[in-house]
Amino acid sequence: MQPHLPATTGPKAEFRRFTADTAGERLDRFLARQCPDLSRSRIQDLIREGRVKVDGVTIIKPAHRLRGGEVVEVEVIPLPPPEVVPTPLPLKVVFEDDDILVIDKPAGLVVHPGAGHHADTLANALVAYLGRAPTLDERPGIVHRLDKDTSGLMVAAKNEAAHRRLQADLKARRFKKGYIALVEGRLAPSEGVIDAPVGRDPRHRTRMAVVTTGRPAVTRFRVLEYLAGATLVEVWPETGRTHQIRVHFASLGHPLVGDAVYGRPCPTLSRHFLHAFYLGFPHPRTGQWLEFKADLPAELQAEVTRRK
Repeated sequence: MQPHLPATTGPKAEFRRFTADTAGERLDRFLARQCPDLSRSRIQDLIREGRVKVDGVTIIKPAHRLRGGEVVEVEVIPLPPPEVVPTPLPLKVVFEDDDILVIDKPAGLVVHPGAGHHADTLANALVAYLGRAPTLDERPGIVHRLDKDTSGLMVAAKNEAAHRRLQADLKARRFKKGYIALVEGRLAPSEGVIDAPVGRDPRHRTRMAVVTTGRPAVTRFRVLEYLAGATLVEVWPETGRTHQIRVHFASLGHPLVGDAVYGRPCPTLSRHFLHAFYLGFPHPRTGQWLEFKADLPAELQAEVTRRK
């Protein structure tokens, strides 16, 4: 007789439900628009695995054409986390205690391992710094991210309990983040709110854009100074969509200086001008409100000085 083995708990599936809004569109393209967090190849895999239904019928062909009006359901099972190789890299630690680590990330450092970056990311550096992965799923305790060429403040958890608490606070919008950006041209009015949904750009799948089918995104801003050919802005995003600040200002005709994706390169700056200067959140153990600030990096300060 075979011994009775306890059931194992696998990754928790997420079920998403949409209504087809365009007749004749391929199923994989429709889902790519609706799920900007999933790559096209990942969506195609889900379809081929039988995890997508159209009006209750399982469809396994990514090229299936929608009539329009159908209910499309997709079961998304998280991929197993990749092994994070510890790599000693210099970290600028702003604050550290038994639960958290606040870091001033330099531009050029990728946060998570991925294509082309297996062992040279912030995640690798954190595992090396701590001597272990601080969470049960072997992931570093990174709670939020910054683009590769965005510098500034990030918080990471040093244990599983702190990670769960910080994630919950982030989801409940109990984090406050402030950025300094330099945008092209003279931005007017001097303060305001950009309220425009952000989603995957239907024409360029590697980019984001303001699209009606995107997720709600709100960015508050205040002009700090008008400079030669540009405006220095303090930015307070209320949501955390991918590339949100960059996309929102580009949609106004004022892309970030040096943003080669949503604007144009800058001959005097090798990155886009965006720095996370402020981070506030409740401590995951005590609930005490914590605040941190980080000065502009030297290359960004030099660009401001050059334009005065």
